[in-house]
Amino acid sequence: MNLPGWSPAPRTMGIVGVAVLAVLVLASGAWFWYSASLERGQSLHADALAQAATARGANASPPAVDRAIAALDAALTQAPQASLGAQTAYALGDLRYEKREYAAARAAYGIALARTSSPTMRTLARAAIAATWEAERKFADAVTVYQAALADGDASRFYKEELLIGLGRNQELGGRRDDAIQTYQRVLRDVPKAQLRRESEVRGRLASLGVAG
Repeated sequence: MNLPGWSPAPRTMGIVGVAVLAVLVLASGAWFWYSASLERGQSLHADALAQAATARGANASPPAVDRAIAALDAALTQAPQASLGAQTAYALGDLRYEKREYAAARAAYGIALARTSSPTMRTLARAAIAATWEAERKFADAVTVYQAALADGDASRFYKEELLIGLGRNQELGGRRDDAIQTYQRVLRDVPKAQLRRESEVRGRLASLGVAG
């Protein structure tokens, strides 16, 4: 029962104080453990990315490439929430692609796409996925991915020329001549002149399809 003027005994206050302190210590310990875990994860990804960069050098040996792939895989498995996860997955996709392991490369690029909030990374990942389909001569699948990339306005803004040319190329390779013509014409119409770097190539493709650029 609470009485006027009542206050906890010093021993009770001490017990409460110790309990509160214990909670704070545990919370601090958990936070420092979590921070250290994040740092370890980031370090794991950074080391794997460094190995990947070396493995893509001109003098890289097949064993070095395999070690880099293993390191990237391990980083994604052991520290899946690290902020470098998208870059790691993309690098893994590149190495898999260079080994012509297109399905595995596509899976890695898919992880990069799922884990990134960067419009640039979204575009690069989608374009890379499309490239895997094109390498397998599955042009309709590549077309679908390029169209999805172009539909993402923020992501495609600075890569519109490359995305449209990729789309047109796969439409052409897939026998969709009229669609390819419209896409190549769209490059010339929609890409600002200052950003148009492959105009002669596009006009050449239109000429080969019997259309004046």
